[in-house]
Amino acid sequence: MNALHVTSTAEGTGKTAVSLALARIARERGATVGYMKPKGTRLRSAVGKTRDEDPVLAMDLLDLDADIGELEPVVYSPTFVQEAIRGRERPDALRERITEAFEALSADVDLLLVEGGGDVWTGGVVDLTDVDVANLLDTRVMLLTQYAEGRDLDPVLAATRALGDRLEGVLFNAVADADRDEIVEDVAPFLDGRGIRTVGALPRDPDLAGVVVTELAESIGAEVLAGEPDGPIVERFAVGAMGSDAALEHFHRLRNAAVVTGGDRPEIQTAAMEAPGVTCLVLTGGYQPPDAVLGRAEARGVPVLLVRSDTRTTVDRIEDVLTSGRTRTAGTVERMRELLEDGVDLDALLGLET
Repeated sequence: MNALHVTSTAEGTGKTAVSLALARIARERGATVGYMKPKGTRLRSAVGKTRDEDPVLAMDLLDLDADIGELEPVVYSPTFVQEAIRGRERPDALRERITEAFEALSADVDLLLVEGGGDVWTGGVVDLTDVDVANLLDTRVMLLTQYAEGRDLDPVLAATRALGDRLEGVLFNAVADADRDEIVEDVAPFLDGRGIRTVGALPRDPDLAGVVVTELAESIGAEVLAGEPDGPIVERFAVGAMGSDAALEHFHRLRNAAVVTGGDRPEIQTAAMEAPGVTCLVLTGGYQPPDAVLGRAEARGVPVLLVRSDTRTTVDRIEDVLTSGRTRTAGTVERMRELLEDGVDLDALLGLET
């Protein structure tokens, strides 16, 4: 069975976009393709049931005729983890459930893409890390990671040791221009010297780097007070808790950032809107800003979001979204397909007969 498991050293590294882009590339080359995510980790509640959004997107983009329970046999929710810790989830039963789904989904396809959940070690409480799943299903594995400094190789080496001969290679994603030469000239040869193949280094792309303001608003339960939230992208955030003069200087150093500040701080809100790199304002505490601030936001096209939670809680929620909730749409998958075709040896990676 030809199955490729896409795992990663950390959350938010692009597993979904890479997995679905690889699936679409394989289909374009004439292969029949399936998909599954054994551990659902990107969870939202819909119609009274908790589900992972990634298999739902896969069903739509790949026209899959499968039950969501097969695509996502284990819902790895906080409640599930607590039940597992209390001994109420049996690892052997979970492994059997995953195996049965895998066998059903792989029966009539040339390639099955298996997307990891969280990072390579997620699932340890029930002996279902991505390493465990790869061994259980006998799959090849591609390790997705990011790189900014030498210490970023520590988790790569730990994961590759655990994966052993199953490792097909390491793919660096969202590589900044300043780091690309170092990967090519130093990092890849270093890994090669340890028997670890680097399959590519994809450049950082603005279209894949953050979350749309609309998605951020939905994820943190915010009300949109002004501006058009469908287009702007948020990659990072800053807290506006200083004086207006210091804030203005700080905000001008930002790029694609949400500024989080109290709804009762109009001077900070106004300063943030003067900075070209501020994508949106997130106002905390449930305080409605002055009409003048909202009017200025409309004029400058800066979305203003309002939440009732305090600043600390809001920051934690935004950080969680930016870490694990990267934008996943048909457009981002298509852009990832283009990057993969330009920078990766796809024939070897997909394992398709030519």
